[in-house]
Order: sequence, then C-alpha cells, then structure tokens
Amino acid sequence: MVNLTIFTAPKPFTNPHINTIQRNAIQSWQHMGDDVDVLLVGEEDGMAAVADEYNVLHLPDVSRNDWGTPLVSSIFELARQASDSPLLAYVNADILLMPDFVEVANIVATQLKKFLVVGQRWDLEVNEMLDFSNGWDARLQSETKLSGSLHAPSGSDYFIFPRELFTDMPPFAIGRAGWDNWMIFQAREFEWPVIDATHDLMIIHQSHDYSHLPGGVPHYDLEETRINAELGGGMHHMYMTLDASHELVQRRVRPARITRDRLYRILERKIHPGVEKGWRWKLSRRFRRMRRGVW
Repeated sequence: MVNLTIFTAPKPFTNPHINTIQRNAIQSWQHMGDDVDVLLVGEEDGMAAVADEYNVLHLPDVSRNDWGTPLVSSIFELARQASDSPLLAYVNADILLMPDFVEVANIVATQLKKFLVVGQRWDLEVNEMLDFSNGWDARLQSETKLSGSLHAPSGSDYFIFPRELFTDMPPFAIGRAGWDNWMIFQAREFEWPVIDATHDLMIIHQSHDYSHLPGGVPHYDLEETRINAELGGGMHHMYMTLDASHELVQRRVRPARITRDRLYRILERKIHPGVEKGWRWKLSRRFRRMRRGVW
C-alpha cells in the first residue's frame, strides 16, 4: 500500500501548450518515488492515451454539471474509491512538484491526525518538455528562484489531507473559482488545522493562457464561478492561505505567526457585513489587490 495518492482532473490535451505542461506535471509526480500513486480523473480528449503512456490509473466516469464541467465532489469520491492510501492530495494538473512533497505530507501526518496542507505557488513560464534526468529538481528550483515569482496568497493549487476528510462536498465545478477557497473555510469550520506550507514547500505553476475557456478569458466572471460561490456559502466563506491556522517551518507544524497581512485578513473576516461599506473597503482594499488576476 502506498502512503500518498495524488489525483487531478486535467484539461484536454489538445492544446499544444496545455499538453506540454500537463505532461511535465505528471512526470514530476511520478519522480517522487514508489510511495506515490497518480490518478487522472475525467475523459477529456487525450487523457486516456496519456494515462496509458505514463502507466497511471485513469478514472473516466466523473459526474458533470450542465456545462459538462467535472464536479469536484465526484472527482474526490472517485479518487477515494480507487485508492487505499491514508493520505490524498488533489493537485492542479499544471503544477510541478518536488520529491519533498511526499516528505512534507508524511511529516505533517506524524504530528497531526486531521489536517489540511495548502500553500502559495511559484509562477514560472514553461514552454517545452522538461528534462527529468538526475538533479532535475535542484535545476528547476534554481530556475524558479531566478525567473519565477511567488503568487499572491489568494489561490490554492494543492491540498493534502487524510482520506477520511472532505467526504461530503457541494457539487462545485472544477477549474472555476471558489471551491478551493471553500476547502480552507471548511477545514477551519471543523477545527482541523490548516497548515500553510509555503515556507518549506516549493510548488511551481506553469503559466498558461485561458484559451481552453469560453472566449479565452479567465473564469472569474463565468456563471459556474457564481454558482460555486453560492454553493460555498457566499464570499465570506472564500478563505485563502492567509486564513491558515498553522504553518510549516523547518518541518515543524506551529501556530501561524501574526504577520501584517494575516492581521489585516483577520480584521477583514471579523468585520460584520452590516458595517458601513467605506470602513469595510478601507480594511479590505489590500486583499482586493491580492485577488486581482487570481479571482
């Protein structure tokens, strides 16, 4: 039995750039050792062939909404049914992981019984297939520090959690805003430690355009995003990494430090919705800037 199962719901592999970065991501996951299984969920064009090529399990029978978009609840349930590992990790299909991803998952699991691990990503332009020969991770980390940038704390691209958590999820649309924020909110509501692993864990997002979406524009104004927000309970349930209760520093879980950004975020959460909009705007304007281009 492996200890960690990584699962994802890729986009179609028909766009040449999306094809490249998703193949890069899958290969990076496979280079994390024998203690990891990889699952591809959905039946988008090219997925079955890629799953066969890389010898990973393909789960095509996912439930979808009226727009044909796979549902997060179905993706999670299929992954849980197809694996018996104690730890699960949903990872967006354009995310490169380093071998220490497994180490972080196992270390947190030795310190806590219930938890959710999230963290900020690094953005990097990647336009070709990567070389996964010896030393690939060190080379990639160096390139990312030189040419990449740390993304704002408003989006989440991976979630590590014990398999018994998140068994009851609303029918969110994958690839649309809101469901990832709800994950953090839900964990905080149940008082599961939410651990921000940004300090210890570099994950890399391979930047891309939105040609796979209607009109080739980001999903923030789509009807599916509005529905996701409603299913999650509204904008006040849209949490981010700044809402983490804990952080991972030098492989130890500790209460999250109260930084200036976290303090602003705490104040934003606690202000009653009935407070005059002017005051609310003053306290939250920093975070609206953070969300720009992300939400």
